Amino acid sequence: MKITKQITVFDTPDLDAEAGFWARLLGGEVRDADEGDWRTVAVDGEPRLGFQLAPNHERPQWPDGAQQQLHLDLYVDDIREAHEHALSVGAKLLRPAADLDAAEGFQVYEDPSGHPFCLCW
Repeated sequence: MKITKQITVFDTPDLDAEAGFWARLLGGEVRDADEGDWRTVAVDGEPRLGFQLAPNHERPQWPDGAQQQLHLDLYVDDIREAHEHALSVGAKLLRPAADLDAAEGFQVYEDPSGHPFCLCW
């Protein structure tokens, strides 16, 4: 089997808010699908994330509550810059790192639909 493309798909009740957030965070662009219930975010011309309309989407409550089903770890070279960028495009900080000057670590955020993700270094 040869896999020719791989993307992660998020369910969301608001396609435009969700896809727009991730496009801004990743420095990409939103591409609409003909069906109207799907968006793709492309970065450097390559599809990276997909978004499917799910009107009954249950927002995850991290770390307690509705079980999260996945999260992305995004590795960055400057956590302070990445943190400010994430907040400026609409992320919410859920758990700050104890020490931003540690050799490695992570902070937990959520996107507009409540999907958790980590900025790691």
